[in-house]
Amino acid sequence: MKNRFLKITALVFTALFVISAILQYNDPDPYLWYAIYGGAALVSLLYVFDKLPFWVALLAGVLFIVGGVLTWPVQYEGVTIGGGDINNIEEGREALGLFITSVIFLIYALTINRKHKFA
Repeated sequence: MKNRFLKITALVFTALFVISAILQYNDPDPYLWYAIYGGAALVSLLYVFDKLPFWVALLAGVLFIVGGVLTWPVQYEGVTIGGGDINNIEEGREALGLFITSVIFLIYALTINRKHKFA
């Protein structure tokens, strides 16, 4: 039951990452985000089919944390337009997206590691 729930959740995230990639068409650097969210969709899809190696999930999680830190704005002004500099808001959104994705990948890594320990 737990395994099925995780696979369904990963499938939902696969779809969300594909949608996120598509929505980047009007971003100043859309190709970068196509690659990032396309890669995230691929990682999630590999998890669904039990083809995701532990080290890939762990490495992706760490890299997305690093990306979030590097993308974090100089001054965080929230994620809604209207109260601050649009560049800070955009960078804040991008960084938060990377952090959320990293948490998902690290959960994948933990569950893959547990499957192998207790299998």
